[in-house]
Amino acid sequence: MERTYGKKKRCVKVHFAVNVKTKEVVGMEVTTDEVHDSKVAERLVDGAATRGDVKEVIGDGAYDTARLYEHLHNRGIDAVIKPRRNSILNTPSRARQYHVDLYRNLGYRSWAAIKGYGRRWSVETAYSTFKRVFGEPVMAKTLDNVVRELMAKVSLYNILVRI
Repeated sequence: MERTYGKKKRCVKVHFAVNVKTKEVVGMEVTTDEVHDSKVAERLVDGAATRGDVKEVIGDGAYDTARLYEHLHNRGIDAVIKPRRNSILNTPSRARQYHVDLYRNLGYRSWAAIKGYGRRWSVETAYSTFKRVFGEPVMAKTLDNVVRELMAKVSLYNILVRI
């Protein structure tokens, strides 16, 4: 965090839901830097579901929360989320308990192979491509205009990916 003239400079975080087959962005949320990734995940999944059938969610350890597992389980969506190293089985979510137990019994390599966790890199590639094409800075100053600018960039990105 940078401080300029005694004020905290806020950063903007862009959260994408990406179709791993087509590499298109199917959902986007924009937040300030103080909002954790897992807090946005449910809205991201719900937004992506309005554009198509979401069969599974692939995410890293930042998305390893009981609340998200329950949300996905209730929607009939398979969670391919890497449990954190210090994950405990005693959690309020039975869906998360199952996945943590599976991860512990199989080990990372076997779990990743069975669940197809390597496809997560399609999402990382989409982020990287988006940043290389459009850069990280935004021109807009207010959060509403930042969202509009990023929506336009995502639309252009999706056009470029389809070509």
